[in-house]
Order: sequence, then C-alpha cells, then structure tokens
Amino acid sequence: MRTPNKLSLVALACASISAGAIAAERTHDITIDDFFDIGLMYGVQLSPNAKQTLWLESRWDKELDRTQRDIWQIDNKTQNKTRLTFSNENESSAVWSKDGKFIYFLGKEKKEGDKAPYNGKTQVFRIAAGGGDAVPVTKEKEGVKAFDLSKDGTSLYFLGNKTTTDTDKWASLRASHSAPEYAHGKRTTNPLYQLSLDSYKKQLILDDDKVVWHFDVSDNGNKLARITTNDNELVYLEGWSDVEIYDIPSQQNTILEDNQWRDNAPSPYGWLLGLDWNQDNQRLAFRIDFDGHPGKLFVVKQSKNGQQTLELKRSGDVTLTSSDLSWRPDSDEICYRGADHGRVKLFCTEIDGLKQKETRAVIKGDMVIGGYSFSADGDEVAFNHNGLDHFSDLFIADADSSKAKPERLTNINPQVDSWKLPQISIVKWTAPDGAQVEGILELPNGYSKQDGPLPLIVQIHGGPTAATPYALQHRSYGRGTFTANGWALLSPNYRGSTGYGDKFLTDLVGREHDIEVKDIMAGVDQLIADGIVDGDKMAVMGWSNGGYLTNALISTNNRFKAASSGAGVFDQRLQWIMEDTPGHVVNFMEGLPWEKPEAYNHGSSLTHADKIKTPTLIHIGENDARVPLGHAQGLYRALKNYLDVPVELIVYPGEGHGLSKYQHRKAKMTWDKKWFEHYVLGKEI
Repeated sequence: MRTPNKLSLVALACASISAGAIAAERTHDITIDDFFDIGLMYGVQLSPNAKQTLWLESRWDKELDRTQRDIWQIDNKTQNKTRLTFSNENESSAVWSKDGKFIYFLGKEKKEGDKAPYNGKTQVFRIAAGGGDAVPVTKEKEGVKAFDLSKDGTSLYFLGNKTTTDTDKWASLRASHSAPEYAHGKRTTNPLYQLSLDSYKKQLILDDDKVVWHFDVSDNGNKLARITTNDNELVYLEGWSDVEIYDIPSQQNTILEDNQWRDNAPSPYGWLLGLDWNQDNQRLAFRIDFDGHPGKLFVVKQSKNGQQTLELKRSGDVTLTSSDLSWRPDSDEICYRGADHGRVKLFCTEIDGLKQKETRAVIKGDMVIGGYSFSADGDEVAFNHNGLDHFSDLFIADADSSKAKPERLTNINPQVDSWKLPQISIVKWTAPDGAQVEGILELPNGYSKQDGPLPLIVQIHGGPTAATPYALQHRSYGRGTFTANGWALLSPNYRGSTGYGDKFLTDLVGREHDIEVKDIMAGVDQLIADGIVDGDKMAVMGWSNGGYLTNALISTNNRFKAASSGAGVFDQRLQWIMEDTPGHVVNFMEGLPWEKPEAYNHGSSLTHADKIKTPTLIHIGENDARVPLGHAQGLYRALKNYLDVPVELIVYPGEGHGLSKYQHRKAKMTWDKKWFEHYVLGKEI
C-alpha cells in the first residue's frame, strides 16, 4: 500500500519490441559530443502497398553548423535501407506517389542563372523509389509553400506565394515613402494551383488573397478545405483564423461557423490545425489547440440543411497532441495522437455518420509515438517510436489493435547500444493541495539508494501545455549527460502539463508562478525525504516555459545553488507586448493587462526579483519572437546591476526561440555543465 505523501518509484517496463540485433556491451559514458551524433526520425510514410517505408532523418553537420535532413527508404521485408537525398538543403514533406513508383517532396536548389526552379526557392521535387536524380516538378518564381497529391495520382495541388499589397486609404502614402518598414500593408498570400502529372499544365484553382496555413483536397477533387487568415503574422492564426470550404465545380466558398471553437470555447485564442477529408468526400476533420486548455477535434459535414458539427469526446486523461490527424483508409475511424501520462499514443475513434462510437489505442504498451502512416488499404500502420533504450526508430504493425504486435525495422543510432543508459522511471508525489503529480526521474547507470543521496538537477519542460515523455532523451535543454556525471535529474510534469486530465491541465490557468512552483518543490522535497537527493546540492534549468519557471523558482526560494534560464519570460506585460502569440499570456492571466493588472504583477518574476540569490546563467536567441530578448536583458540587469548575484547573459546571434547552430548548442551545454559543477559541486573553473 502506498502512503499518500510518500513518493513511489514506478518501474514501468517498455513494451518488449526487439530490433533483432544482439545487445552490445554497455561500456560508454554519455558525453556532450554524443548529442551531436544522434539521428532523429520524422515524417514516416508507409508505401501504399505497405512494402516500403520512407522517413526524414535529421543529423548534426559540424561543417554546416546546423542539422541536415535527408530522405531515407527501407524495404520492410529485407530491412535494407537506402538514403535517397544528399544535398545540403533540408528536404521536407516527403510522400509516395499513389502507385508507389515515385516520392514527391519539398526541396530547393540554386544554380547559376538564378531562374526558377533553380533559384533557391522551395519547389516540389520528385525522385524514383529506390533512388536516382531528383527533378523539380514545379518552377514557381516565389516558390511553393505546400502540396498535396490527388487521390487518383493524376494531379498535384500546391500553394504558391504571392505578394499582396493592401488598398486601404493609407496605401499610397506608404508606397510613396517606401524606405521605412511598416507594421502592415503587405503580406504573402497563397493561391492554389492544380498541376497535371500527365501534361504538366498548371491551372489556377483559387486566388482570393488569403494567407493559407494548411489545405486538403477531397478524394473526388471537388472540395478544397483551407485554414486561412488575412495576414502572415502568427497572432492572426492564434485567434483570427478560419476553416473554409471551397466547392471547386461551383466556385462557391463557405467559411465554417466557428461557435464551437471560438465563441463557445474556453478561450477565443486557439490554433486551428490539421485538415483531412473522409473518403466519402463529405466529412472534414480538423483540430484546434489552446494554451492552457485542452485541444479539441471536430468532424464537420455540410449539407443543404446547413453545417453539422461533432466535437470528439476524449477518454481517460488523454490530451490531444499534434496536427497529424488522419482518417484510416477504408474505414470510418478518425485517428490522432494523444498524450497520456508521459506516453504519446495513437488512437482511432469510429465515427458513424456524425455519431461517435468506440475509441481504441492502436498500439498497446508504453509508447511515445512521434508520427504514423497507414497503408492504402488501412490494414497496416508504420510509426516512429522513442523508447527507454533507443531514440526514434521505425516500427510497423497491423492496424487492428487485437493483432498489433509492432516489429522494429530500424536502428538508426546503433552507437546507443553501447551507452551506459540512465535508469528512467516515473515518480509520483502529492502536491500541497492534495493533487497527484508525476515526473520523469533519471538516475545514474548502476546507482542504488544505498550509494547515498545525489546532487539534483530539476529540468522543466516548456509549453506549459506539453509534457516530458517517458523515454530516453539526450537534449541540450536538460536530459542527457548529467546522470552520466553522477547527478539525479527530475523532469516534473507539473500542473498545466498534458496527458493528466483536463482539470490537471486547466488548474494552472490564473495560478502561474504559484501552483506549478509548489508542485515542483513538493517533488523535490519527496526525493530528499526518500534519501535519493542531497538537498544542499541542487540546480534548476529549463527553456521557454521551463525558463519562465526557472525564474519563478529562484524568485520564490533560495534552495537552488545554480540556475540556467533559457528563453524565459521575466515580465508578463512585456511578454504580451512583444511576443508573437500574445493569446498565450491572455489565457493564463485570464485577461488583458489593463483588465487583470494584479495577475500580471503576480505572474512576473520581475515583481519578486529582489528575492533572487541564485547564481544564474541566462540563455536567449537574439531574434527570439516567442520570448523576446528584453526578458533576458531585464533579468540580467536586475541580477548584475542591482542585486549583485553571479550572472552570465549569453545571447546567441541570429537565433530564434530554439538554438539551430551546432556551435551554439555545444556552447550552451558546456556552460550549463561547468556552471552547475562550480556553484553546486564546488569545482574550480
């Protein structure tokens, strides 16, 4: 029996899935350099006949000073792999042709002469299955934004890019004084074209000066669904986007009534994403996500009697995640990924007309699924999965849950087979208000409690509408090398995290800088009480909302000996003023700055900055639009010039909200390691 206030280490074995390889002896201690040797898998696509699978594989390239993404293909039976692309450009959106003979993808190439399709702009390319020369299929002067293949394989639909100038009463004055930069007046809109793959003739389908973020064409080619805004700025997608359906034969356009995802939603500031037509050409599925509130999935059907809408009911504590929803072929099941207690699972829900029926988890066990794809008949599913002893790899299974026994097809990181892996477990504790909270605990390879308490790093995930997964990770934002150097590492899934039920998620709204701080510290205290952690040797770190919470923790108590705050909000008013998605702040503060001034005061670490005593590293991208540079500069000024706290401000030139450069990632990881070792463990610099 577990006592309510006692932390429990729940040893949860991952599903037994073999790669068919003999296990290597684990002799290698994980290092910072190992991070740059990891390949990551994205965009899994099962061939129509289920005999081949392709994926995008990303790896760090030191010479390019960034990651490089290429297309790979595997024979599912022989497990022979083929790398298809070798350019220095990042390919994306790779899909099979309907007959499985070709692969279409987005890429770019620049040659002398600077004319499309070789002008360095993104175009649709095609390569033969099995390899060969990639050839451009489009030659748009301003490039291609996105594409889709028709169901019958005869056409390619794509979004172009067009500069559109406003025609309001100030347009002529802006044009006559073109030297300044204006906040609005011009935007890039996206006309839709159809390209015949027989004659290669291009036909304009729709150009109404809309910004199109996503589109999908029905199987019969008669209906076009789009997510649109009137401007390119991300703030418009957050709360002023629409789902539109354009009837191609009649040229009639309809904007769907949005009461269920705007007026009657928990927040008007939601992100529309993911469109997929059912094979009946009548039912359209799409999603909306919110900061601080559970996302929703809708199925809409239009008829002469108007719009009918079904909002999907979720089972258990599942929170919808990602935009890759898909109707399973030859079925009435809508499929989607969902977060569930540190796992990410693939779910399918049967929709009878517009009535919701049974929901099932397609793959059983402790899965962290990163993407999936069905065969043309819907009988098989390929997916990539991140386990406890491997990073993302390719698996295939029967799409029938009762028969789904996944087979692992790849081992794209064989070096991991020799690593001394951390002990990864799920830990649970009780928050001060009685809520049950979980986190992911990593302990050094071979460690036992009898070895005595360890120094601790609290690594906090971003979002906060996200969660740390129950899987092996090596990240520059926390998990990775620390346990190899004798640290314990706790990644708490605090209130506001996904996959723990709607109430657990929404409890954070209106209570930032309070309830989640108490959640985290309760977990830390339980680890100390259980003899696993030395309470005098602790550090805290995080990126994005993890950086915000790092600031909150060090402005709430002085128990941490060192901190690394990455891209963290310091002042909520400044965040609302400057970030590219201000609805995030409005949701959590429950109003605008002039409506809820006390909420903005309490939710800002700036208000509590006089309590900070912790030596703090501050990391920030120079061009971060999500958490602008001013936050880091303000925290640095407070600590350096007014509070006399040891501090370093590291600004990464040209970077946005994440670090994309090899040198920058390595610098961050090295600084964190040295900073923590000095201020927590007392090591000389």
